[in-house]
Amino acid sequence: METFADKVLNFYSKLDLSLAVPDVSLMNPYQNPGTFQLVTEFFKKFYSDNRPRVFIFGINPGRFGAGLTGISFTDPVNLAVECGIPNNLEQKHELSSQFIYQVIRDYGGVEAFFGKFFVTALSPLGFIKEGKNLNYYDLPQLRKEVFPFMIECTRRQMSFGANPNFAICLGGDKNFKYFTAINSELKLFKRVIPLEHPRYIMQYKRSSIGAFSEKYLNALKNCE
Repeated sequence: METFADKVLNFYSKLDLSLAVPDVSLMNPYQNPGTFQLVTEFFKKFYSDNRPRVFIFGINPGRFGAGLTGISFTDPVNLAVECGIPNNLEQKHELSSQFIYQVIRDYGGVEAFFGKFFVTALSPLGFIKEGKNLNYYDLPQLRKEVFPFMIECTRRQMSFGANPNFAICLGGDKNFKYFTAINSELKLFKRVIPLEHPRYIMQYKRSSIGAFSEKYLNALKNCE
């Protein structure tokens, strides 16, 4: 029987997107054999079972987190130190990953967290313009091209073993808006819980990190 890990890895191995937006390039970390090996180690370690998980949806990968490791909100440092998966990537922290792994530690650690939650993104592939991260909704043409891809990816990921009662959306404004539209069309989750995006918290609300971490923990516990 296929495990949760098997389904995720099969999905990532086949991800592709034809993009025709001027000056925007696609970021697909899963096409890098070294990165895919790290992704395989991660999912084999934490998801080699058939337990359902509550899905947590971010926006799309960034250059210094999932764009490097292939694992949502996981930078090379947290992959090595927190997840116990050594890697040869440049050992630099990424802001969103720092916040997420603080929440994971407060929740009870990686085994407890990944045993109940799966962190992904509305677009599992990322975008770069002029050497900088781009969100799928930043450009109208990009959003228009990517939206059908996001709908299909969300639908396909349900088969991994999603808990249909809840989903958590990181990004309470635009990302929540488009996730709500997808969920209304597909009717996948009974309830979608919006939370402030980790990047926003770390950039603009750093003095209130403790309060936001507590908000995250309450949301996670309400999905159990």
